[in-house]
Amino acid sequence: MSWHAPLRARWQQASRREQLALLGGATLLMLAMLWLLAVAPALAILRSAEPQRRDLEAQLQQMQGLQSQAKALQAQPRLAPDEARRLLEASVKPLAASLQIAMAGDRATVTLKGMTADALTQWLAQVRLNVRVLPAEARLRRNAAGTWDGTMVLNLGAP
Repeated sequence: MSWHAPLRARWQQASRREQLALLGGATLLMLAMLWLLAVAPALAILRSAEPQRRDLEAQLQQMQGLQSQAKALQAQPRLAPDEARRLLEASVKPLAASLQIAMAGDRATVTLKGMTADALTQWLAQVRLNVRVLPAEARLRRNAAGTWDGTMVLNLGAP
């Protein structure tokens, strides 16, 4: 005998009303399983699709803006090392309490002491736009006061 023979015998002994009740319960159970396993997850994904699309669109716009900014910076001609050195020294003068610069050939080592994050961000943006260099090396750490200490090396010559 197979495993379902007792079930088949029980089914045949059940009244028509019991059979309909069992069929209705099984149908209801199958519909609930279909809802839980197929329809509800699909609806949840569908509901979250539009906010995700908006977030991704905003990220894409931001990335395209950064890309156009990078291309504009790359299109600018590099400054001569002497001119870059002069502009870099001029950018450090207003921040003499927080920044010190040491020149060695086409490399500038900038030492930071107690510089706020906002001041560091503004100075780096100014150096990137005016001097047209980026840090080649940076060793920064946040001190107990919440300001930044460390060193950065900038290459002023051709890459």
